[in-house]
Amino acid sequence: MTALTAPHPLVTRARRLADDLLVPSAARVDQQGVPAGHLEAVRRAGLLGVSAPEEYGGAGAPDPVARETAEILAGACCSTWFVQTQHHTPVRMLAGAEPGLPARDRLLPALATGASLAGIAFAHVRAFPRVPVRVTAERGGWRFDGTVPWYTGWGLNDVMLLAGVTRDAEVVFAFADAREQPGLRASAPMRLAALTAARTVSLELDGLWLPGDALLRCTPQEEFARADGARSANTSPAVFGVTSAALSLLAAAPDAGDTAAALRARLAELRRSAYALADHPAPREHVAERLALRTRAYDLMRAATTAAVVAGGGRAMSLDGTAQRLAREGMFLLVQGQTAAVRRTHLAALGG
Repeated sequence: MTALTAPHPLVTRARRLADDLLVPSAARVDQQGVPAGHLEAVRRAGLLGVSAPEEYGGAGAPDPVARETAEILAGACCSTWFVQTQHHTPVRMLAGAEPGLPARDRLLPALATGASLAGIAFAHVRAFPRVPVRVTAERGGWRFDGTVPWYTGWGLNDVMLLAGVTRDAEVVFAFADAREQPGLRASAPMRLAALTAARTVSLELDGLWLPGDALLRCTPQEEFARADGARSANTSPAVFGVTSAALSLLAAAPDAGDTAAALRARLAELRRSAYALADHPAPREHVAERLALRTRAYDLMRAATTAAVVAGGGRAMSLDGTAQRLAREGMFLLVQGQTAAVRRTHLAALGG
């Protein structure tokens, strides 16, 4: 895709990593799982610290650079992208926390450089008023009980950012070691239609106790929902990355050049519009427009991946075929980061 930013060293490194490692091994990773070596390569390229503060060893790169590197990784190997993308949310939240917060001082230096890898375990908070994970203040810390339905990167991550809801509808975010321990048990890795390679499990919490210094923040559920809804309305860069990869595959197929060119023109326009809204100075405004653009991006991704399968013919059905893998990754991205508003908007558009 045409770069939306001036050339940046991290973008150059991301492209080199994609060309030299991620693309050549994507079919194998899809079938066998994301190896720790891939995440180490992402770390060596400086990409785990793309948005982390410079004073902690991160790159402190602007959002357009972070988005472009995400597009590159997702289009090259969506499973690797999905494991490492979990890391960036805890880093951003810690960077935005008040100086002197024990969890910030303890964890951010290693997370900013990628020396430690983080995952997230709080998408279930979107289910409110249903509460899959209940939190109770106990013994100067916090007790977590319930089920985390999805946790990605098990066996690869060092720490997790866990959340649950109190009886008073406060969302409590705290850090835990990403390993089995008293009160925390992981399921077997899930077999999924796409991104099984990302090592996703469910977590059973039965009295997991975390000390007070593990706390990141407490947020009223209504405030969490408002911020999360506005943020989730934006289009994921991974959607554009997978779409672009499918169009590159399509452009190389016989008789498909015109179709690829037409779809790529739509991609360029959508990408510009979506990122302009993502950079809007009032991030909680224009939510309906953001949702509409996200839905259009889904439609384009589906068209691009379908066209790649059609152009590939029968050989596209091979398990090591790129077209079918991109189509399955696109299917996964339809529900990744989904909120009720995203689902309603998408279904309404599909119904005409």
